Amino acid sequence: MGAPSVFVRTSGCNLRCVWCDTPYTSWQPEGEECSLDEILAQVVRHPAHHVVVTGGEPMIAPQIVELTKMLRAQSLHITIETAGTVFAPVACDLMSISPKLAHSTPEGQWSAQHERLRFQPEILRRLMADYDYQLKFVVTSPDDRLEIRRLVDCLRADSDKVILMPEGVDASTLRERALWIAEICKEEGFRFSPRLHVDLWGNRRGV
Repeated sequence: MGAPSVFVRTSGCNLRCVWCDTPYTSWQPEGEECSLDEILAQVVRHPAHHVVVTGGEPMIAPQIVELTKMLRAQSLHITIETAGTVFAPVACDLMSISPKLAHSTPEGQWSAQHERLRFQPEILRRLMADYDYQLKFVVTSPDDRLEIRRLVDCLRADSDKVILMPEGVDASTLRERALWIAEICKEEGFRFSPRLHVDLWGNRRGV
């Protein structure tokens, strides 16, 4: 957090989180189609040494392995943000894995698929074994603590690699939730993450 970074945001997602704040890259994709060379050219125009590949769900994007290898050839630090439901042998320096909790499941036609896919322990363990990782949980209620603890224990994750982040798209909601989430982090030995881009610029695209 806090390192100037270029974000490459892919389109398409196999989940349907009820609170998703980027439907325009998930199941209502917008934007332009770019070749790998075009993506790389846009990335290297920026002076940042960190690149974050996110989504949607980047691990289902066509040519994701090739893209990450091209970024690695530029000596960039690569973070991939993923829900941890799919494995691909990408080039990656930090696998930022965000398993989805029960509160993410929507009602309606996507409910069953989302619930079936949202927690894939074998894939999560493989990602954790193959890459330097962090587990980031989106938190909406103090009651989430018990589910997070169960998942962390199931995965045998190191507590100092677990990050709790408040769900929300406005500063007041994030501030209120941060107060009690920080206390949970202190008690559990987890890390806390604000939503820095919302704090700095609000819930805006392209920042």
